[in-house]
Amino acid sequence: MSAELHRSFDQLGHAVDRLREALQQPAANPLLVDGTIQRFEFTIELFWKAMKRLLAHEGIETTTPRETLQRAYQVGWLEDETAWLEMLRARNETSHAYDEGLARKICEDIRRNFPAMEHALATLTARLPAPPHQGPGNDSRE
Repeated sequence: MSAELHRSFDQLGHAVDRLREALQQPAANPLLVDGTIQRFEFTIELFWKAMKRLLAHEGIETTTPRETLQRAYQVGWLEDETAWLEMLRARNETSHAYDEGLARKICEDIRRNFPAMEHALATLTARLPAPPHQGPGNDSRE
């Protein structure tokens, strides 16, 4: 489980970095807005799945993204439950319909909530167990 947790958080860290790159660009270009939202969607997806794995590692089982975020808040991993539930709602809205006005609003919300994502990543990463030892012959890349 520890190796899987570390893989989850490595992927999540890369996704957060990619979202940060998108947010550093001016949002005037509609393609940039769309790309930012796409990066946000997969970052939120990776966030809740990584939290679900970490909760399970600590003996707390969850099934849905909403339940996972609520439990992560209850154990003190997230500071603002409302912001995270809004991000989840935004992810759901963007993946089911497209409206340019809504897309721009969601992009603004992503910018506003991004510091909460960075803080949560740091908090969650600090809770990870030590990585499994990769001795000779144990490296999964070989």
